[in-house]
Amino acid sequence: MIREIAPEVYQISLMPRQSINAYLIKDVLIDAGSRQSFKKIVKALKNKKISAHALTHAHPDHQGSSKQVCEAYKVPLWVGGADAQAMETGNYDELIPKNSISNFVDKRFRGPAHAVDKQLKEGDEVGGFTVLEVPGHSPGHVAYWRERDRVLILGDVLRNMNYATTLAYLAEPPKVFTPQPALNRKSILKIAQLKPKLITFGHGAPLTNMDKLYKLVDKIS
Repeated sequence: MIREIAPEVYQISLMPRQSINAYLIKDVLIDAGSRQSFKKIVKALKNKKISAHALTHAHPDHQGSSKQVCEAYKVPLWVGGADAQAMETGNYDELIPKNSISNFVDKRFRGPAHAVDKQLKEGDEVGGFTVLEVPGHSPGHVAYWRERDRVLILGDVLRNMNYATTLAYLAEPPKVFTPQPALNRKSILKIAQLKPKLITFGHGAPLTNMDKLYKLVDKIS
């Protein structure tokens, strides 16, 4: 399913109840779900043109179909600098904590390695959005910020889903998937200071009620 949630911003739901999402911003595909997601991405992009593919971070539920996307659409891959090596080599020792849950997800979802054409850094422009460095959930996690209408493509710095019920629930990402939770909290505080009006997530529905964000910030500050 693909739907426009802001001007030139499309949400692509790759699993039921928006449990894994990708986004199209102008003509750039952000994230690519798991390695099982490629057919859904192709269907969603049927009448769309893409010129590049970028990640919020290189975890397996975001890069799983990246190689297939880049090869099928003949587009470059852009990844946050500190995640680029893992994407290119398949060495995920620093990206994902080692535990039974993360190991299961990694084996089930991760796609093949692929060359990174550009290592993203703070201030780069992608599809009309500005790159923000927001590490913690992964070393090279980035978000995409459009100041003119205060839209934020956030990846997994936060989630808006209870993984047990799949209902809306704004929270930090689980520690089993987050190598540096304290650093991720700093990234949450950073994005809250922007005062966004719309936040999208790798997991869960878009958020417009920012009271939920500020309550979470008060709790973790």
